[in-house]
Amino acid sequence: MDVRERHLRLLTDTIEAVNSTLDLEEVLSQVASKVANALHADACFVYLYDERAGELVLRATHGTSVDEMSHRPRMRPGEGITGSAAAQRGPVMIATQAHLDPRFKNFPNLPEDEYESILAVPILARGERLEGALNVRTKTAYTFTDAEIELLLAIAAQVAQSIEHAKLYAEAQRRVQELEALARISEAVSESLYLEESLEAVVKTTVDALSATGAALVLEDGKIAWPEGTADVYAIRSPLRWRGRTIGELVADRATPFNDDDEEMLASIAQHAAVALEHGRAVLRGVLAQEIHHRVKNNLQTVASLLRLQARQPGVDARKALEDSVNRILAIAAVHEVLTERRDDDADLSELLERLRATLVQGVGAGREVEANLATVYLAGQRATSLALIFSELLGNAIEHGGPHIRVDLTAADGAAEALLTVSDDGPGLPAEQVDGTGLSIVKALVRDELRGTLDFISGTGPGDAGMRAEVRFPLG
Repeated sequence: MDVRERHLRLLTDTIEAVNSTLDLEEVLSQVASKVANALHADACFVYLYDERAGELVLRATHGTSVDEMSHRPRMRPGEGITGSAAAQRGPVMIATQAHLDPRFKNFPNLPEDEYESILAVPILARGERLEGALNVRTKTAYTFTDAEIELLLAIAAQVAQSIEHAKLYAEAQRRVQELEALARISEAVSESLYLEESLEAVVKTTVDALSATGAALVLEDGKIAWPEGTADVYAIRSPLRWRGRTIGELVADRATPFNDDDEEMLASIAQHAAVALEHGRAVLRGVLAQEIHHRVKNNLQTVASLLRLQARQPGVDARKALEDSVNRILAIAAVHEVLTERRDDDADLSELLERLRATLVQGVGAGREVEANLATVYLAGQRATSLALIFSELLGNAIEHGGPHIRVDLTAADGAAEALLTVSDDGPGLPAEQVDGTGLSIVKALVRDELRGTLDFISGTGPGDAGMRAEVRFPLG
């Protein structure tokens, strides 16, 4: 095969390689290998031009493995012999001692000084736009012929077309990937009424779309809303903006550097994340507002019923009635406060009863010692309100009519279906007129109708048959 046939075969093989795949890395690897073999060169290096960074980046080699390099060699147009070819948009050939040329640029992890000759040509798209550069090298002195230079320029033109096609394909793939990621987020946000589920979908989509090792949503108060995976060496972040203000940021980590496309992808996801966050908050605010309205309405109805019951009693002491009503309203307010702080439907009875105990002791229990041993027990909101009223009545009676020492216990075994509340004192017990009074009538009705439990009074629980203990046993379910 003569030189002309060999060159034509090389050009044909290069065109086939260019047209065989849209995978740019595969095309460049084939070009480096075929060019080096056809020109009997010892090495071929292919650089692509990173327009944003303004640098030529080594992307494929024959003779030295680019994958083994700790850092890919980079140079600006005009730097080095290959960079000079790119800058002047024409070939540069040095037949011998290329490493001594003043334009030579040394890379510690690229043994270029072992080559004697070099032929470098630019890769130009449509004859003018710089897409990269490639060079061939020999370890012995060699003068490349005009035919070989023309052949390498023709190959570079084919590589330029491949780069253009691969860039368009990569951009289309990136857009498809971005749209798929955003569609998954939109679907999760529209289908879920729970903020946490929406945030989980955003973060998991971020990890998948960017091949990240970890990601997280960080809210404006610095709280990490939803971490996923593990943090790594490289990180990018994009702000979550809603109506002109920053409400947080989306962070992604991985072991390899992120590029501009990754940053654009993260920014798009962050926009949807901001919508998801505000959508979830709006839903939560609506649910909370509805729940608060429901609770306030029920509580006001309860207050009204208690006041009517008090007003119907003959010979009512107005001052005493007012004080009792205040304590009942404070009990209802304590339940509302506990439920609102927890943002839950169940109240922690230990927290609730401790607040009521402190309030009553401070208000009417001066001089009384009230000891409390309260287990952590949860009860639904409306039933917790009933228990709070019951507890206020029983503790108020113990403070008013009992001895100086009062004890409150709330117990429930692990996994138990019921709980027991006791209020005991070492006083003489309740007067006869109090047993059937308004307060205890309310307690009995609440225990029976709201708690579906039982109420018992046990006398003589203290020394010398003194003392009184009230026991309220009620199911938790």
